[in-house]
Parts: sequence; C-alpha cells; structure tokens
Amino acid sequence: MARRHKQALALALFLILLGALDLTVVLLWQPATRSVLHDVLVVLWPLPALAGFLLGAYELFWHQRLVAEVGRLAGPVFLEHLLPSEVLRTFLASIYGPNVANDDVIAGVLGGSGMKPRGDDLTISTGTTVKLELQGIDTKTYHLMTTQRYQFRTSVPVDRFVIFATSNALLRDTISAACRYPLFELYFIPDSSLFLDSVDDLRHSTQIAIDYLDHEGQRRSAEPSQIPPLEVKFSEWANYLTFFRESMGPLPKLSPMNHMSDLRIFECDLSGIADDHVVRAICGLTVWSRTLQRTNDGFCYWQSPYPSFVDKISFDATGLAVDQSPPHEFRIMPFTFRSATASAQWLQAGELKELDVRSWLLPGHGVALLWREALR
Repeated sequence: MARRHKQALALALFLILLGALDLTVVLLWQPATRSVLHDVLVVLWPLPALAGFLLGAYELFWHQRLVAEVGRLAGPVFLEHLLPSEVLRTFLASIYGPNVANDDVIAGVLGGSGMKPRGDDLTISTGTTVKLELQGIDTKTYHLMTTQRYQFRTSVPVDRFVIFATSNALLRDTISAACRYPLFELYFIPDSSLFLDSVDDLRHSTQIAIDYLDHEGQRRSAEPSQIPPLEVKFSEWANYLTFFRESMGPLPKLSPMNHMSDLRIFECDLSGIADDHVVRAICGLTVWSRTLQRTNDGFCYWQSPYPSFVDKISFDATGLAVDQSPPHEFRIMPFTFRSATASAQWLQAGELKELDVRSWLLPGHGVALLWREALR
C-alpha cells in the first residue's frame, strides 16, 4: 500500500509538471501564423495539470476518509453475507502470515467453525458467571463442585449437551478445538487413579437448567434437573472429536482404542427437562457438576469452553478442611486478558474474594485456585 501511494503521488507530480511545461510552451511560443500544434497545446495544457492535482489531492486528503466512510457504511452489509472463518483466516494471514496454526486462533476467537453467515453456528456467551467450591471428603480427596451460568449472544440451535471427561493432558488441551458440538463442557481429572470414580461422580451429580426456544419460537425456562447422561460408545467418538477422524495440525490422527482408559464422552438430551416441549434452540445454560479430585494436587481450575464474557468468578474453599487435615492457604491465579486480582498473596480460605473479571475469555483462558499447607 505504501508503494502504491508513492507511485500515485509520483504520477500526480509528473502530470502537474507536464501541464506546467505545456503552459510554458504556449506562453513562450507565439507562431507568426496559425499552428495546429499550438492550438492543441492551448487546449490540452489544463488536462494533465487538473488530473495531477485531483490525483494528488485524492491520495493526500481524500483516500483514507473515503475508504473509512465506505467501510463504515458498507462493511456491516458485506460482513453479514461473508463466512466468519474466511474473513478471520484472510485477516490473520495478512497479519501473521500464512500458517496452518492460524486455524487454532480462528477456532478460539470464534468458538466454532464459523461456516455460516452472521455467525449462526457459533457459541458465544455474553454473560457468564462461575463458582468453584471445594468440599473435603477426607485428608486425601475432595469434591470440586462447579456452577457455570451462560447467556448466549444468539440462541444455539441444538438440543444436546455433551460432557467430556479426561485424565489425559493432551486431550484436555485439544478437545475444545476438536469438538464438533456447539454446547459442551470439559472436565479434567489430574490423578488417573481417580478417573473412573470421578467420572461416576460426575455422571450422577450433573444438573442442568436451560432457557430455550420451543418449536413455536416461544422462550421458556426449565428448572434444574438431573439428566441421566448417556455414555457415547468409543466407536462413535469420531463423530464428536475431529482428531479421531483426521490429523489436526501437528497432532496426528488418534485412535479411540488408545484412550479408553483416560476419556469418557456423555450426551444429555435437553428436551428431557423441557416440560414436554421440544427444544429448538438454547438461549441460556446453567450447569452444576461435581468431580472427585486429589487434595495433594494442590490446584483446581476452570477454563472457558467457548468465547465468554465473564462477569465474575467466585470461590469457596472453607469446606476443604476436614478433621485431622492440615490448614491450607490459597492463591487465585487468573490466566486471562485481564482481571481485577486484588492480591497475589497466599490467603486463608475465608479471605478469598470474588474475582471481578469483566473481560472476554477465550478457550484456553481461565482461572486456577492454588493451595498449600499453611506456613506455621
């Protein structure tokens, strides 16, 4: 663009000089008899000068304003008919350069494949709150109880909710980009020895409430209900996760047979809590869940499964202490664009304050709660 700008200015200067030269010849050359060439020069000298003046003025003063105004007026109209993924892919290639890894950024920013105009296939929560509660069982294990509330920018046209549970760190970091379903939640159990027990705990404790559109387009709400999640057979895992069908960038195609001990997939039919109505689309979603975790892991965390504007994240660790367990102290560690973390010090359980985030979190962003035995 800078090169084209310089070339245009050079052409404008050349035309102005050509017009000035033409005028100079007209003024200095006065033929004794009528000359066709002189008449042509008299008629034509204003043209290159005017063209050069207009071109120079356009490049120096009008171009940026005109482009900005056209973009302001026509941009939204054009974007409504373009595929979000293609728009973002082109933009990232112009900034980052062509790279297959740009697809990870696209999936994270869009929260979906972005293959429909106006983002009709994207899951984006514009109002999100999260609560993490730790309830000790004994000195070695505890229940991590999570409450997540989402309000979606546009209704999500789906009547299924998918739950992924894994103890494999590679799957944990890849599932969000590989999931083909718009509504899902991912749970990570760091201690593989607790995986099966934690999965059973998750399956029997999960409750869901929804705001939804019925088959007539009427908005309705369904109270919290425990839906028995149906386990997806490993032979069908490829329908839920892309990496079981094909390679994803540097990650080769995976075999479900190799992950039968560290991955479980469950599916919930949301129509089962919709008071005999057919769920056409989901407007809001609240999920209560509980997983069994190892206390000496020393941390728990929450990550956003979709692009979410998070208002606040709250913590309750007062229940972690049980008889004969050592006292603990805690620290909140956000990994977000920004957050209002009041203190980076280790705190007592009762001193943990609500984290006022008020920022967008993309898949991969979240917050961790760390703990250790209190220093005496």
